[in-house]
Amino acid sequence: MEQLTEIRRFLERESNDKAKESWRKFVPTSEKVYGVYLAEINKIVPKYVSGGFKLVEELWESGYLEERILAAKILGKICKKDPEKTLDLIKKFVDDIVDWAICDTLATQGIRPIAKIKQKEIFELSRKLVKSESLWKRRFGIVLLINFKKEKSLRKEIESIIKQAENDKEYYVKKAIDWIKRSLK
Repeated sequence: MEQLTEIRRFLERESNDKAKESWRKFVPTSEKVYGVYLAEINKIVPKYVSGGFKLVEELWESGYLEERILAAKILGKICKKDPEKTLDLIKKFVDDIVDWAICDTLATQGIRPIAKIKQKEIFELSRKLVKSESLWKRRFGIVLLINFKKEKSLRKEIESIIKQAENDKEYYVKKAIDWIKRSLK
């Protein structure tokens, strides 16, 4: 795919040691990193929306932090075209999450435009994921709820899901719980 090749050339060209060091410092569990600042990634999102779901999947498959963040951001721009496919991809992608940056981008920006219309399914997914053995799935399940922080009518349901994870010992899960609790105030 031409767009994928273009994106990879861009990421290789824009990569630098300082950005790589920064990603490694703030996202220590990331596995594959080019070393491109988020601001540069954000600039190219609109250019590649036309690649659609196929490009999103190809970017995700690489395993690179920057490609996955770009995939999540593009997904958020196209998700209204096919909310069902978006949810299917998210359920598939959640198995591959290895860091908080990708987790949070996918759980918020990747799904937010369809959060209201797919509220029931998102809450079901959240309930399921907070019980997972995987710390990243548990975090994802909590962060999904951020999309509904302004909905006062959903507060009890959100709190009920959070309660299931409140005693979690994992640092990244505890941070997600703190985040959502602060956002509900």
